[in-house]
Amino acid sequence: MSKVLLIASDHAGYELKNSLIDLMGTEFFEDLGPDSDKSVDYPDYVKKLINEMKIDSNKKGILICGSGLGMSISANRYEGIRAALCSNSDMAILARKHNDANILVLPGRFIDVNTAKLCIDNFLNTNFEGGRHSRRIKKIDL
Repeated sequence: MSKVLLIASDHAGYELKNSLIDLMGTEFFEDLGPDSDKSVDYPDYVKKLINEMKIDSNKKGILICGSGLGMSISANRYEGIRAALCSNSDMAILARKHNDANILVLPGRFIDVNTAKLCIDNFLNTNFEGGRHSRRIKKIDL
């Protein structure tokens, strides 16, 4: 299996990131860091992940920080990025189905590894519904 998802975190999301990689397998993720739980600046890892997505627009990503808020805010500043903060698997379905999200953001301090895995599974296995949602997405991507 080739690597399916780009994944990055900050120090607060480091433990969940590594737990997901351990649970789902290193062949599943392209780990963009960090390599320890020492304090880092989350926008640096957002930029790293998005730069990889620019190389291959078919790639999807996962970002993890303590609350998920900083990563979401930072990622959504980039053109063509729709980063969705999800704390449960139903939100991950709707993020793809209604918002065509291309980045799943997880709150490392507020979600356990099994719930995070369900979010990832739903994020990967749900297609964008299109229709009325396409009109709304076009309004986001001015």
